[in-house]
Amino acid sequence: MSSTLPPRLTLEELSQRTKTSTPLPDVELHGLDMGWYIVRLHHHDSVSLLVDAQGEAQRFSGTQWVSRALAPLGFTHGVLTWAEATDEMVGNDTPPVTAQQRMAYGVRVAFETRH
Repeated sequence: MSSTLPPRLTLEELSQRTKTSTPLPDVELHGLDMGWYIVRLHHHDSVSLLVDAQGEAQRFSGTQWVSRALAPLGFTHGVLTWAEATDEMVGNDTPPVTAQQRMAYGVRVAFETRH
């Protein structure tokens, strides 16, 4: 895998990249409202969003679905993060959380798929 990732990757593109490269990028499972999750891939200083065929963020209804998609590609775990509602408040002087901070303080999730 090159030293940087493109801003967006489909699962198929990710599958092709993981066949020829190591190490695998770090996986961020970002929790959204209503129980939805999106996946961001972190490699060196780049962050790539996992997208569907239409280029929209691939949404998962639970961490087990992320596991079922990524475990066959060799991924063993990810880091679960959430958006902080106060980060988006108008007039809030709090600096935004960086990608490195999200990954450092998220919750580790093992990818173990059971059928």
